[in-house]
Amino acid sequence: MWGRRVGPRNGKGTIALTATRRSPFLSWTTVVPLLALVALALTWGRHIEVVVAIGIAVVLAAAVLAAVHHAEVVALRVGEPFGSLVLAVAVTVIEVALIVTIMVSGGPETATLARDTVFAAVMITTNGIAGLSLLVASIRYGTTRFNAEGSGAALATVATLAALSLALPTFTMAAPGPVYSRGQLIFAAIASLALYGMFVFTQTVRHRDFFLPVPSDDAARAPSSDGEVHAAPPTGRAAVASLGLLVVALVAVVGLAKVESYSIETAIRAVGLPPSFVGVVIALLVLLPETLAAVRAGLRQRTQISLNLAYGSAMASIGLTIPTIAVASIWLEGPLQLGLGPTQLVLLSLTMLVSVLTIVPGRATRLQGGVHIVLLAAFLFLAASP
Repeated sequence: MWGRRVGPRNGKGTIALTATRRSPFLSWTTVVPLLALVALALTWGRHIEVVVAIGIAVVLAAAVLAAVHHAEVVALRVGEPFGSLVLAVAVTVIEVALIVTIMVSGGPETATLARDTVFAAVMITTNGIAGLSLLVASIRYGTTRFNAEGSGAALATVATLAALSLALPTFTMAAPGPVYSRGQLIFAAIASLALYGMFVFTQTVRHRDFFLPVPSDDAARAPSSDGEVHAAPPTGRAAVASLGLLVVALVAVVGLAKVESYSIETAIRAVGLPPSFVGVVIALLVLLPETLAAVRAGLRQRTQISLNLAYGSAMASIGLTIPTIAVASIWLEGPLQLGLGPTQLVLLSLTMLVSVLTIVPGRATRLQGGVHIVLLAAFLFLAASP
């Protein structure tokens, strides 16, 4: 890892900066993911006491911050929009693995787990991550700008995926209940993969410029996170190391969230919340790295990166979860309930409508951010009090 120290003034009267070498093994961003992985190995599948649960929560929070750091290092090396894509896909792949593991071992009681997790992820990303990023950016700069073409394409893909995977199963008649028949589930899985693949090709190859930050005078004046000028891209070796540590940190985050689930479930029962709210809390924990990365991008007036993270995470959550669950349904017991209830359908429809009105102008104020935050609050409240 490279640091900076101030050297003597040069002949032109400016301060020269000298790079000093620091051992990467002394960095907390290297130690924390490994420590979190050890904590996960020691606590996985075991009942933990309250004191241990508090310690795990501290390690979990530190792992989230480390994941954000390594995601930014990778993003700085590969450039946008690849950086946002790396974080979104990494989180989602691990999340999907966790969902499938729980469903395979949990029996018929987990029939709605995929639906609840994916819907929570969609609401948190499209309202929470996007809304909070728009809010902090507009509070700091007055108006925040982004590329309406790229964000609009991403939002259209999210809406289509959500309708195919979460809304239509409620109304189909091939099987009783809010479920797809085997043929319908296969079609939804193939369509989800195709849509996600087309979007990734559009974002990274064909129309990459649609997903790059919009230049502005405010962005040029925005300070970096450490008060210095923007750092040079890291070396390939440093980026590979950060990618590996990112995966380790994300595995630890998702795993420790699962370890904490029993303590969370106990606390939720103690305050009288429904058991399904446990999934919402775990989804919030799993999405913390993306949330922090998106907010930091918003504070730098790079709102397009925030939206790439928000909509990319929503797309990956649906586009990777549904095909995986379709394959896993061969071994799952009982029907796979994907269809949303009336309250959830209203929230999803309102979210998509408001998101369209937010994205179309290509700029937003704190009002748009506030509206999305209120929608997230409504989702959380109704999940707690259905």
